[in-house]
Amino acid sequence: MVMGRPREFDVERVLESALRVFWTKGYEGTTMADLSAATNLKAGSIYGAFGSKSGLFKQVVDRYRDTVFGYGTAALEADTVREVVRRWLLGAADATTGPDTPPGCLLVQGALVTGDAAAEARADLCARRQAAEVVLTERFASARETDDLPVTVEPRDAAAYVIALSQGFAVQAASGASRADLRRLAELALLKLPWE
Repeated sequence: MVMGRPREFDVERVLESALRVFWTKGYEGTTMADLSAATNLKAGSIYGAFGSKSGLFKQVVDRYRDTVFGYGTAALEADTVREVVRRWLLGAADATTGPDTPPGCLLVQGALVTGDAAAEARADLCARRQAAEVVLTERFASARETDDLPVTVEPRDAAAYVIALSQGFAVQAASGASRADLRRLAELALLKLPWE
């Protein structure tokens, strides 16, 4: 039995390097030459390890979800709706303005401006953004059952409100807003939530 050569690179380091490129340039704006330069791998090695640019991108987005977007999971664990919203918005403000990361959000910017060639990546990112809204909706639905969210408020609408704000933070960050700017906006939104 012929064995393939073992990988001679650190997958985590490659994913982190590719993450920065995709986050900065978006899916379609990132070329294989960009990825090769960032990862120090030849295109053939990238294809061999990840199958395609799309395969690499999916693994990069998984990494992003598990690391940078970890604030979403932490927010869902809060005891009250107000604290869920506070953690979510402040987490978005911090994640989109990290000192060692590109400004904005990979999930928001990664496939906003894409042509037909990037339809798969665009659909994947859209599904991931929708999944975040679904889990937030579920959290708000459970809060409504315990009277932490008024029965007059549709959980899906409350979730959409928080998602719209956090995605707006990403756009603002990509346009140059600072962490302090976005944290002030989060605190302004928290002064009185629409359902309070």
